[in-house]
Amino acid sequence: MSEAIEGDRTFADKFPEEARVVRAALLGSFLALTLGAVFGIIQTLHRTGVFRGLISSTDYYTSLTAHGVFLALSFTTFFLVGLFTWAVVRSLDRPVIDIRITWTWYGLMAAGMTMTGISILAGFVNELDMSADVLFTFYAPLQAHPMFYAGLAVFIVGSWIAGADYFRTWLAWKRENPDERIPLQTFMVLTTMAMWYIASSAVAASVLIFLLPWSLGLIDQVNPTLTRTLFWFFGHPVVYFWLMPAYLLWYTVLPKIAGGRLFSDPLARVVFVLFLLLSTPVGIHHQYLDPGIAEGFKFISMTNTMFLLLPSLLTAFTVVASVEYGARQRGGTGLLGWLTDLPWRDPAFTGMMLAGLMFAAGGFSGMVNAGMNINYMIHNTIWVPGHFHLTVGTAVALTFMAATYWLWPQITNKPIYSRAIGLVQVVVWFVGMALMSNAMHAQGILGVPRRTAEPEYSGFDYPTMFGGFEELNIQIAIGGTLLFVSTVLFIGNLVLTMGNPKISGLAEELPPALSGPDDAPRVLDNLRLWVGIAVTLVVLAYALPLAAIINRGGLLGPGVGTFPVWLTPVLDALANGAAAVVGGVVDASASLAEVVG
Repeated sequence: MSEAIEGDRTFADKFPEEARVVRAALLGSFLALTLGAVFGIIQTLHRTGVFRGLISSTDYYTSLTAHGVFLALSFTTFFLVGLFTWAVVRSLDRPVIDIRITWTWYGLMAAGMTMTGISILAGFVNELDMSADVLFTFYAPLQAHPMFYAGLAVFIVGSWIAGADYFRTWLAWKRENPDERIPLQTFMVLTTMAMWYIASSAVAASVLIFLLPWSLGLIDQVNPTLTRTLFWFFGHPVVYFWLMPAYLLWYTVLPKIAGGRLFSDPLARVVFVLFLLLSTPVGIHHQYLDPGIAEGFKFISMTNTMFLLLPSLLTAFTVVASVEYGARQRGGTGLLGWLTDLPWRDPAFTGMMLAGLMFAAGGFSGMVNAGMNINYMIHNTIWVPGHFHLTVGTAVALTFMAATYWLWPQITNKPIYSRAIGLVQVVVWFVGMALMSNAMHAQGILGVPRRTAEPEYSGFDYPTMFGGFEELNIQIAIGGTLLFVSTVLFIGNLVLTMGNPKISGLAEELPPALSGPDDAPRVLDNLRLWVGIAVTLVVLAYALPLAAIINRGGLLGPGVGTFPVWLTPVLDALANGAAAVVGGVVDASASLAEVVG
């Protein structure tokens, strides 16, 4: 069947060309992880005052931008496209339509991120008239060099072509298998990419229509509230764009490692449909304190956000049930005794389980972020990065690293150099993140601001709570250092693995679910229906807020009309030409009337 690889052949044996693409994407991802980790430890030690000898407080914002862009955009997305290429080809049991297209989108993504990265790193060189200290949230009024925006545009276009590559491969398979259900991994990929097309359309419009022309000097100003809203149109669903590949691994690979199989294929499909529908029309909850958006729209966004708890709770049930089944297959008994029969010495299993546990904690802090009233207490404090270091920084990043210990042998035929080092690495990451994120949340309650190299104010002392301010700083510094050490262990282990000789016998088969696709209603596979509903929900959530923002502040800011100023000469010329034509028609009509008369 298309849902399983032949037991004696790895992915690299069966699809060598696609395996090369997957390896290239993952290596690009790990390069970004390395760069992001370096800037992470630099800013952690600088902000906490432990060591300030590497950068100045001015360069802190360049470091912060590099940390966010390399990790939140580059590391995650390159791993995602590598994983998705493996998942689609593996589950459909067929190669991509045209490997040249596959290498094209990879090349575009690599070129785009290189352009963006150069524009950021140039900020450290005073002699270069180039910088992009706009942080990961790159909306106005902060302005970056044009290369930053151009690189992002190329990167996004590359990801769009990757999605088209997956859809083309699926459609070709569908023509050959018209009566079969979409294989689960492919279904997960397609719903994720459909959500990505919807979400990224807003940030692409912001970059191409506003930010890039503004940076090039083609327009004089932009509407900051509009660019901010377009960013968060994209900025919240992009979190699920990162999380959904982690979910794919939790649903399809983790049960296998646990010794069992997925509990319910239908529930997994429902979860991904819910993410497609609910991820995008919620971004305004990031703008509760923005004065340019009416409170009613914020309340609607808060309500929509709370619905996202449902797919997360369904995932918790399904994944735990799948893991428990695996433990009982291995001989586990008792109400909780089965936990001791799980493969805790396997770094892939332990890493993904710890990532899921940390994601649960991130869900609780996320509920605080999503509530309008209690959000006011922690808005723009270091609580917020404490939250997304639990979600993206652990649920996603730790899952990706842990899964690599299982996936890398499948795409290279090389065994992991040391699983013992891998086990230490995932545990060190968990401990480091627990320390750092806990201290960030506690400082956020104290009102410590985010996005600043100097969190202390002259003549002001933070109150003592869960330890004093300085004690919490030490926790952050220790946690950040452990995370950096964990990254070094991961990269070092992988580099040593690449030096291993190829061997046979590494193939792993993913078993079918206990409740398979035939138990799911066929309507779940109707992607057109779900995409149509998703677009409708986005229009309902954003049409009126965007119209109100433009009506109040102008398309390009106060005092500017509804079109870019550089179009004025063109429009004037068209108007003059039209007037001349109309005048000529009138004169000709009058002359004709005289002749006839």
